[in-house]
Amino acid sequence: MAPENESGLVAGLRERLAGKSAEQLAGSLGVYQVCLTGDGGGDYVLRITDDGAAVERGTADDPGVTATMTAEDFSAMAEGRLNPMTAFMSGRLTIAGSMALAMKLAGLLG
Repeated sequence: MAPENESGLVAGLRERLAGKSAEQLAGSLGVYQVCLTGDGGGDYVLRITDDGAAVERGTADDPGVTATMTAEDFSAMAEGRLNPMTAFMSGRLTIAGSMALAMKLAGLLG
């Protein structure tokens, strides 16, 4: 199911991150750029710091990793219907930057 709109996608991501404990976030510190294409797409920045997680629309000046995929595939991945490794290996997810941070992003979404 494709995201209904951008704000629903952002709200879902914020909710998912808000449910993570400080211990779960501690191993994922960094700046993540997520570029979603297609219906409901847009550019989003996830900032994971010692103070918690923040999600905002836009682009980061120097993200540790940039993940690009369709908004529909992102929703499927966040809902557990699409395996991140399968998405990457099939070309549905492209990664630029730190592969280690990319793997942490998958953990944050799960």
